[in-house]
Amino acid sequence: MNDCLFFGLNYAPKLLKNELFEIRKPIKFKFENENENENEKQIKQIPTGDFGTIFLFKNGKAIEYLNENDSNQNPEKIQIEENIQKVSVGWGNEAILTIEGNVFAKGRDINPKNPKEFINISSLIEDTNDRIIEDIVSGFSSIYLLTSNQNAYGIGLNVNGQLGYDFETLKKTEKPILMMKNVSRIFSGNSSTHVFLLNSNQELFGCGNNQYGQLGLGETRRKETYIQKLTKIQNIPKGKIINIQCGIFHSIMLIENENENENPKRKLYSCGAYTLNGLGKYENTYEFTEIKSPLFENDDNILEFSCGYKHNLILTSNSKLIAFGSNSYGQLGTGDTKNQSIPIQIELPKLRFNENISNYHVSCGYQNSFLYYYSPSFSNLEEDLIKLFRRKEFCDISFKTKNGEIIKAHKLILKYRLNQNQNQIEKLQQIISKKSIKESNQIFEMIYSNRIINPKLYSEIKEIINSNEKIEETMKRIYLNENENDFIIERKEKQYKFPKLILIMRSELYRGMFLSVTEDKSNKVTDYSELSNKSFQIFEYWIYSNQIKDEIQITQEIINEIQIGIDYFQLNQTNPNLFDLLINKFNNQNQN
Repeated sequence: MNDCLFFGLNYAPKLLKNELFEIRKPIKFKFENENENENEKQIKQIPTGDFGTIFLFKNGKAIEYLNENDSNQNPEKIQIEENIQKVSVGWGNEAILTIEGNVFAKGRDINPKNPKEFINISSLIEDTNDRIIEDIVSGFSSIYLLTSNQNAYGIGLNVNGQLGYDFETLKKTEKPILMMKNVSRIFSGNSSTHVFLLNSNQELFGCGNNQYGQLGLGETRRKETYIQKLTKIQNIPKGKIINIQCGIFHSIMLIENENENENPKRKLYSCGAYTLNGLGKYENTYEFTEIKSPLFENDDNILEFSCGYKHNLILTSNSKLIAFGSNSYGQLGTGDTKNQSIPIQIELPKLRFNENISNYHVSCGYQNSFLYYYSPSFSNLEEDLIKLFRRKEFCDISFKTKNGEIIKAHKLILKYRLNQNQNQIEKLQQIISKKSIKESNQIFEMIYSNRIINPKLYSEIKEIINSNEKIEETMKRIYLNENENDFIIERKEKQYKFPKLILIMRSELYRGMFLSVTEDKSNKVTDYSELSNKSFQIFEYWIYSNQIKDEIQITQEIINEIQIGIDYFQLNQTNPNLFDLLINKFNNQNQN
């Protein structure tokens, strides 16, 4: 099993057999059955809360530990037909997001008749064209869904206005209700009764419990206990919002400073009441203010952080684990149960930090904590193409299923994923006309990604698709065909043409521009002249291929320019990312 540490309240039934009820220092976590397949021990995610703890594995399977008093209870495998891509645990609920974009959830305020049974809550969204889900976030007796159309929905309790509605008229809902359109991110926490929504124009909105100023609305509004309508958060620190996480009485925001181009610095900001141990400082703050500490050195950067009920963990680029907040059960890992109002460093046993610290993750639960290792291995382009299919704003070709439902796709992508020597779109129409909406979605996702999601359906379409072609090859053919390009980036008297679809898929900057409800969506020219021709060619080729051309010679100047470009275009990156590829190529060239 990959490295995994546990500390804090050892829930009943115990997560760690034969260990103390309170585990005050980080210890290695081991599953009881050491004979399990090793693939089922490659942990991808560990959300934890008062309801339980879920271990999601790299192979799309998951097991859960429910927080019940039955000491004989064993962890159970979660029985979902589809592969799981994300899980979340809140106060009284669990939610599962599958690769197909379905969400299954359970809990006393989600399925009151049978709280332990998973139900498909995404299928309950009234708009049938808005049922493919891209992200999930669990809160206090509520779950939030972000659809592929960039719409935010909420389900569960609304007793604090956390769904953005007047709680006198809507105390709870057992069906997802629309909260806001044009949303790019949702932020909340496993015990939070408040929520934040970020739109594609980088404007932040919040609603829910504001009793301790945890919405960051400022001094003038701190006496407004409940904010029942989504309200714009003013005076946000300058920079790019990387993440926001919420405890029950506080919120923490991670901002990347956009002015420090050589080495963008990330800083933490918090709001709420310091007496409840969540802020990392000795004063109440009713708007987001910086958490300052000598532990955040100039050459150190914040990689990731997590908020629990009333405690917080931070992981830095210099391999530090930093903690502050409530420590009543040892959940800070200090070896005692003393609360810590300001950040302190936690001593860790030897781990594989020399491999890549950025592949470690922290997860704070109700009264416990995890630190675990996970290295992604999936293809960027494959994942991005599936996400592109799920976003319907630029879909320009329609197919009708056997039940008369309409499913839309992108003609440009189909043109290059289907065999071009025959009229394969008509054949695809015939196949879809005999399938359900679920089967049709599976067919399109197999075409876009070349991933065999359903072998039976794949056998029906394999004759009409380029099944032997890699995703990168498809993208390169689109790259070479200028007739398909409908947007121009102009710089230094040279024009670069891109399909809008590709820019939406790879750049948050252009995704926000093209999907904005207010932005002009014409084929306008963007002027960006800080990159040299060679640097822009690297950027252009990588967008389509995830690769760097062999013949390109990398210099330190190019590396510096590309780093500026990555920040400017807000490139969607996972491992291996463009900057890492450049550094590796630069080092290899110098060695030779």
